[in-house]
Order: sequence, then C-alpha cells, then structure tokens
Amino acid sequence: MTAVLEYESNAIVELMGVPPADRDGEWLKNSLQQAIMVEIATIGPYASALWSIKESNGAVAKDIRAVIFDEMTHMGLVCNMLTTIGGTPVLADPEVVPKYEHALPGGVRPELIVFLEGLTKDSVEMFSEIERPEHPVARFDTFATIGAFYTAIEETFETHQHLIGGDRQIDFSLESHGQGNKILPLDTIEKVRAAIEVIKEQGEGTSASPENPFPGKPGELAHFYVFREMFHGKKLIKVSEDPVVWDFKGDDVPLPPAFPMGRVPKGGWANGGLNAPTPEVQQVLGAFNTHFSKMLRALEAAWQTGDSDALLPAISHMRGMRTEARKLVQLKLPDGSGKTYGPEFLYIEE
Repeated sequence: MTAVLEYESNAIVELMGVPPADRDGEWLKNSLQQAIMVEIATIGPYASALWSIKESNGAVAKDIRAVIFDEMTHMGLVCNMLTTIGGTPVLADPEVVPKYEHALPGGVRPELIVFLEGLTKDSVEMFSEIERPEHPVARFDTFATIGAFYTAIEETFETHQHLIGGDRQIDFSLESHGQGNKILPLDTIEKVRAAIEVIKEQGEGTSASPENPFPGKPGELAHFYVFREMFHGKKLIKVSEDPVVWDFKGDDVPLPPAFPMGRVPKGGWANGGLNAPTPEVQQVLGAFNTHFSKMLRALEAAWQTGDSDALLPAISHMRGMRTEARKLVQLKLPDGSGKTYGPEFLYIEE
C-alpha cells in the first residue's frame, strides 16, 4: 500500500479497504499513525482562527481554545494507543507534518480542503466539516467521517487485545480544560475503549445528542455543533421534546472582532507572489516555524521514552507559537487587500 508515513497519500482509504478479518497488528499501527496525523492537522487551522481574535477572553475564543485542547488530548491518547502495542509515533518528519492548503491526510474526506486563515464564516464552515458526524442531529446528510475510521480502529483493538502491552505510556492531565482532557496510560482494552469514546464523542457528539459527554462546562457541545453555532450565528437549542428536534434558534453567537488574517498560500507565504515576506516578516515567520518544529520534536521524544515530563518543553514552544502568531496577524499584506499575515506551520528540520 501507499507509504503510511506520507501526508499526501490515500493511506486511510486503503486501510479502510482492508477486510476486517485481515486487519492485523501492522494494520493497527499504520492506522494509529495516520490518526495522529489527522489530529495534528486540525490544530493549525483552529489555532490560526483563535490567534486572529482581538479579544482572547470572549466566548467564541474560549470555545475554540477548548476544542484545541481536546484535539491535543486526542493526539496524546492515540500516541498512547500506538506505543501500547509496540509502535512509535512519528511527528517530526517533513513527510508527515500537515500540508496546507490540502485535504486531510490519508485521503479521508478528499473533497474537503483544509486551509489556514483567520476567524471567518468560511473558516468555521471548514472546521465543522472536519468534525462532521455521520448522522448530525441537526441535519440529515451522511458522509464518510473520521469517526468511522476510529470505529474501525476500535474493532481491530477488540480482535487483537493481546497486543496491548502498556509500553511508553504518557500520563499527563489537561483536565483544567475539560473533563475528558487527560492523557492516560492505556494498558487494557477497557481503557482503549474509553479513550476512543472520548475522541469520537467530543468531536461528533452522540447519535442522540449534540452535547459533549465529556464537557469542560455544563451543556458544552461537541466540536461539530460548536462550529455550526459560529457559522449560523445562533445557539443550538432543543426546539421539541417529542420528537426531539434541535435547531439553531437560540441566542445570537456573533463572531468577535478579529485581525483579517489572509489565507496562507499553499506551501507558505514565500509562494504568495506580491505577498512574499520581507526579511522583517520572514524573521517572525521563521520564529513561529522554529517553535512549531521544536514542539513536534519534543512531542515525538516524549513518546519515544515514555517520559511525561518531556511534554513540558512542547508546551513552552506552544506558548512561543502563540506569541509569534499574535505578531503576524498584525502585519499587513503588501497587496493592498487590508489583510494580514498569519502562521504558516512549516516544518524546519534540525
């Protein structure tokens, strides 16, 4: 099959095409590596929108920040799933890091192009498409989803429970950002099941409710519905009990003032023609990309050793990314559009 350590591949499509009876330990390792790549791919777009918001303590900013911490937890849980069966996550490699503008890795949802931009109706529409469940309670379309991929992973774990060895497990709590935000050692099938439930239901909700079963606050919605509220500009509320019907007819959810971060050209601002960065802008872009790259290397090192304290440098680099991104979204593009630069999320090798 296509090399699994390639972002621009159809690896997930090919993995899902393997008959369940033929999904062995190697299939599981390859699938978990691809799942890690999917989780990382969502962080760049969500963070770009968050960092473009002028007032960082408003409701929308808090909601996006909560989603980002959920995604970071999901990535950590999947890394634990991979190491518990003897694999090693690859995060710091130019072949596996996210590519923007581009579809999600592995060929999942190939019609959905993921891009980097500030907070706009277009970006939140894209965010909700990333998180879309198979059967949204507020709509009735069906799509192949990331959730379906996780279901296949869970079913394969059930078949191959003997592979779970508990090796190199990270134990790190982010529960100040939500009930399900804890990277836990996964040394039994029960713990693996619970971790996959958190990943799926924080993103998609359940088949019966749009609410997040593992909330940071009471009534918190799953990611898909959080982003749909931003798109519709209205809270999602239950408008009927029998039958149960939810609709976007609640209080207003206005998008907050944001710096007009332009859409990053494919491959970065160097490909932006008239907007190719000056040396001064490139210095800030380089500082961001350096923090991003060092963060990935720190995360990879943590799961190579199983040392939970090794995550602390990664968190420090995340803060550095935020600082540089806040500078970028205030630097105007030279094309006269009134838009600004923003982070590229380009990997720089050591």
